[in-house]
Amino acid sequence: MNGKLIVVSAPSGSGKTTIVRQVLNFGINLEFSVSACSRKPRGNEVNGKDYYFLNETDFKKKIDNDEFIEWEQVYKGCYYGTLRAEVQRIWQTGNHVIFDVDVIGGLNIKKQYPKNCLAIFIKAPSINDLESRLRGRSTDSEETIRKRLEKAEYELSFSPQFDLVITNNILEDAVNQAIRVITDFIK
Repeated sequence: MNGKLIVVSAPSGSGKTTIVRQVLNFGINLEFSVSACSRKPRGNEVNGKDYYFLNETDFKKKIDNDEFIEWEQVYKGCYYGTLRAEVQRIWQTGNHVIFDVDVIGGLNIKKQYPKNCLAIFIKAPSINDLESRLRGRSTDSEETIRKRLEKAEYELSFSPQFDLVITNNILEDAVNQAIRVITDFIK
């Protein structure tokens, strides 16, 4: 079975992960695609649930074997990607796939599956709002926040390439808009 693919991408701090979690709880036959990465687990992260944790050598072997739908070296030596086997696993259960991926990865998925993929870009109302959200997390250093804001400006330039841009000003409204669009697309 080849189902549908729902890509949700956004700059860090835009609310993408929160929106995806709420959409998954709505009862649409969607299943979250677990990404692979080459970093070590953080905190309570679980292999196969949060990510498929691979070492850099194994990740590169999977790249060479064309086992990824998309992959990217996000930082030096730190790779993230979507395994083809993960998408097939979800489709075999009769579900559609929802991704919480970076902007470039999302566009790469859309390029490979243009007819079966809905690509949604989530953005904060402004860069100032995004900065406030990142600071409000109290999880990142000043340098990390600065890097995330620089990357956000770059990522925002890709938003016109997505099927839909949702401005996450009021979370409930953004979630409802995403649910409406996804439900219509799956039908």
